[in-house]
Amino acid sequence: MLKKSYSKTGDKCRVTFKLPAEVGAETAVLCGDFNEWNAEDTPMKKLKDGSFSVSVSLNTGSAYRFRYLLDGSRWENDWEADQYLPNSYGEEDSVVSV
Repeated sequence: MLKKSYSKTGDKCRVTFKLPAEVGAETAVLCGDFNEWNAEDTPMKKLKDGSFSVSVSLNTGSAYRFRYLLDGSRWENDWEADQYLPNSYGEEDSVVSV
């Protein structure tokens, strides 16, 4: 799930990325164009109900590919993303447009 909150100037958007507890993971990391797909840069916080959440500030006027890396080995898309694009691994990336 994606929640967007734009700055008063409109040049930044704070996007909150959420994963439901049903993913059944112990750890989750947000990877995407905005952090060069770094698997350590943007860890998600596991909440009491087992879901995960993290917020990132992004420049507006762009679309960013992203995916979630669960337990260091399993990739998951955000099924409420703005769109999906094929990647070079024969799968799809989630896309957030801000």
